[in-house]
This record gives sequence, structure tokens and C-alpha cells, in this order.
Amino acid sequence: MAITATQNDDVSLITDKIQYDLVEMDVDIITSGRRRIPTHSGVLASASPVLSNIIKKPRKSHGGSSKRVVKILGVPCDAVSVFVRLFYYPSLTEKEMENYGIHLLALSHVYMVPQLKQRCTKGVGERVTAENVVDILQLARLCDAPDLCLKCMRLIHSKFKIVEQTEGWKFLQEHDPFLELDILQFIDEAESRKKRRRRHIREQNLYMQLNEAMECIEHICTDGCTLVGPSSNLDNNKSTSQVKSGPCSAFSTCYGLQLLIRHFAVCKKRVDGKGCVRCKRMIQLLRLHSSICDQSESCRVPLCRKFKNKGENSEKDKKMVEDTKWKVLVRRVASAKAMSTLSQSKKKKSEVLFQEEAEDFIRMRNKLF
Repeated sequence: MAITATQNDDVSLITDKIQYDLVEMDVDIITSGRRRIPTHSGVLASASPVLSNIIKKPRKSHGGSSKRVVKILGVPCDAVSVFVRLFYYPSLTEKEMENYGIHLLALSHVYMVPQLKQRCTKGVGERVTAENVVDILQLARLCDAPDLCLKCMRLIHSKFKIVEQTEGWKFLQEHDPFLELDILQFIDEAESRKKRRRRHIREQNLYMQLNEAMECIEHICTDGCTLVGPSSNLDNNKSTSQVKSGPCSAFSTCYGLQLLIRHFAVCKKRVDGKGCVRCKRMIQLLRLHSSICDQSESCRVPLCRKFKNKGENSEKDKKMVEDTKWKVLVRRVASAKAMSTLSQSKKKKSEVLFQEEAEDFIRMRNKLF
């Protein structure tokens, strides 16, 4: 792509051909090193509204020269040269980004060149290290680059022990305590979010385990399993200690519950749920099942109907039923049960669809061959 400027300073873009038909260069860019970079007012005006406003100001004479003068100071001369060249050739090499990316980011922000600013923000962000992250963060805040600020903050959080040993961090502590406070607050909030996320994951795992225990209790009391189960599942041709049902998919949980049920049935220390920790745990599981069971009339889990009636009619247990923590536990386990049911239904549906697709493929193959 090339740029052709006419006598009226109009700019036109020509693709697939490099061609300049420029009558004169009517603007001089002056850098910090007193270097003069000749350019065209039409090109500058089309690239930057800030430069356009500067060019439109009344012209001042400079030693009899008719050229306008625009000063771009505070950055290296080569960075200004690359900045001006990008108005003609929008191609930025990796080496130029590495050497002048920070300066080009500042220039693109000051002179309002959004496309270049976006490219520089991305390029500088890819080159952030623990050594320069503090300096880049300060620049990103000045240049209103929130994505780059967030990336710098996350890097400081992940490598804080290295960052706090750098000269940039020491300079920050002495000259910009407000930014230091913002960084420390960000780190504190990030750590709090991480702790909440870990706690949430642990809680969800606990609710899923309790839901699995509820399913195993229903499975044991309804279908029977390897050790305990309803007598209707027994094979008359075998001994009464054998059950038709084999181990379920959640065998470890199911087996532990079977041992707990057998202990609960023969324990002599149990007196109204007191005196035996294992029996007390079993009563809590049965009560939790009763709280989420929606088929208490036909449910075969022991004490299910009794716990429901006790919770509805007994004033003695009214306080226990209304306990906030217990209600939250019941609600979370019920939610985990719903999610588990939904995931299983989706899995079964996908399996059915896969089976149908396989059958269709076999039929098509048979027709072809």
C-alpha cells in the first residue's frame, strides 16, 4: 500500500503498488536531537487529529522558510522517525517494536493514533518482564491502556518476590506511594479471590460426595448391593448372605456406607443417636436423605418417613429443622443432585445420538458395498 498526495494535499491510498507523487514536503518534524524529518501536512492530518489541529494553527515564520514546524520532543529521534514512517508504511518490525515499543505507545496515545496504540499495547504486553513491569505499568496508566495495566498487575502478583527486588519497585516506593498501594490492594484482592475459589471448589466437592452418598443409600435400600439390601433381591437358590446386585459404579462410597449400615444395625452404644460417633454420622445421613427425598411414602430408606413426620409435627425438633446451616446444606446437596442428574441425562443423550449415528453409518456402508 502506498500514499499519493496531490497538489491539494488530499491523500489517496493505492494498493499493490508503491508510488509517491508528492509535490512538496511542507512540514518539518523536529525531534529532541534537533533532527528535522520532512513530511506532508496531508499525511499527518489524516493520521492524527492532534497533528491536524497543530498544522491548522497560524503559521509562524522560521528564518524565511515557508514550511510548518511540529516539535515532537521527549523521545529518541529514531522512535520519532519510526512513528512518522508508520504514517506512510503501516509495517512495524519485531526489532522496532522491541526497541521503540514503549515510546511508540506514548506517541500513539498523545497524538491519538488508535490503531498504532492497539498494536503497541499488544507488543509491549508480550515483552513485559519482572524487571521492567513497574515502568511499563506506570506508562500504561498514563497512556490509558487498561489491558496492559491488568497484565502488569497480574505479573507483579505472580512474581512479587522478584519484582520487589528491582530498582523500579524501589523507585516506586519512594516517589509513587499511591500506585504502590493500588498494587498491594490488587494483590490482596487476588489472594482473597483465590482463597474463595478454593473454598468454593472444596465445598462443591463435599456436596457432590454427599449427593453420591444419598444415591448410594437409595441404591442399597432399594436395589441391594454386595453386603446389605432388601430381601426381595435375594436369590432363593443361593444362601441368604448373597445378593444379585453386583458392586455399583461408586463402589468405594457404597461399600463404606454398607459397613456403616451394618454397624448401625447392631451397635449397642447407640441410645437416641448419642454415645457412638459412627451411629450419629449415620443418623445425620439418613436425616439428610429425608430432607431431600420427594418420595417419602414409597421410599425404602429406613427412618425416611419418620424424620419427615418428626420435622413437620414435633416442636422439639422445630429448632433443628429451621437451622440456617442445615437448610443451606440441604439446598446445596439438592442442587448437586440436580446437576448430577442433568449431566447424566446429557451423557445418555449423547450416547444415544452416537449410537444412532453409528447405525446410520453402518446402513449407508451396507448400501454402498
